[in-house]
Amino acid sequence: MAISEEVGFRVSAQAQNRCGYCRSLEMYVLGILEIDHIIPKAIGGTDEEENLWLACSLCNNYKGTQTDAFDQVTQKHVKLFNPRTQQWSHNFAWSEDATEIIGLTDCGRATVTALQLNNNIAVTVRRQWVSAGWHPPTDISP
Repeated sequence: MAISEEVGFRVSAQAQNRCGYCRSLEMYVLGILEIDHIIPKAIGGTDEEENLWLACSLCNNYKGTQTDAFDQVTQKHVKLFNPRTQQWSHNFAWSEDATEIIGLTDCGRATVTALQLNNNIAVTVRRQWVSAGWHPPTDISP
């Protein structure tokens, strides 16, 4: 079943045209944000709206079929961040210079690592966005 245009528009509006993981606005990334299956279809996820959110191509590609990852602090495998049901600011914060995402919880830390949220490309781009006054986002909900 393909995701309808109507559902795609609703998901984009709910996500505020922003990647659910790195919080990049669609208007700043080089490309259209993708519909992410929170639980990937390859492991039983559905096209139902409650399983969909927006993700930039970097985050979506790094996520792949992962649903959980290892947290170095607790030494446990934990579920990845779910942008539909969890609040970003509870699990993450921006570094002082706003170029890196810091995991505040086991879920946040595991997600930062698994999705490589502080990869060289992302940090370099964020540095330029900070210089332009576009970053960090001031509205970090949902």
